[in-house]
Amino acid sequence: MNITVSGHHVEITASLRSYVEKKLERITRHFDQVLDVHCVLTVEKLQHKAEANIRLRGGTIHADAQEPHMYAAIDLLTDKLDRLVKKHKEKHSDHHAAEAPHGRAPV
Repeated sequence: MNITVSGHHVEITASLRSYVEKKLERITRHFDQVLDVHCVLTVEKLQHKAEANIRLRGGTIHADAQEPHMYAAIDLLTDKLDRLVKKHKEKHSDHHAAEAPHGRAPV
């Protein structure tokens, strides 16, 4: 998984980059087919905004979050992304595979 972190009106420090990478590792625990992640951190007046695009096999997921503190925005963003990735995984899994008898020829 390739993670790109960029900033708009904010300097991306090493601690901020490592925090984003640590939080985004949680997503790969639920879904291992993540190709790359592009995260943009923005400061607009008193609001800190974090947004991310995740490229997966089978589509792209976008989420964003706004909070008064950057670390809180990153936490909220990863929670949203986690829910969206789980939803994507659930939509693309084969639910009827358990119903088919294994090892027997169809009659």
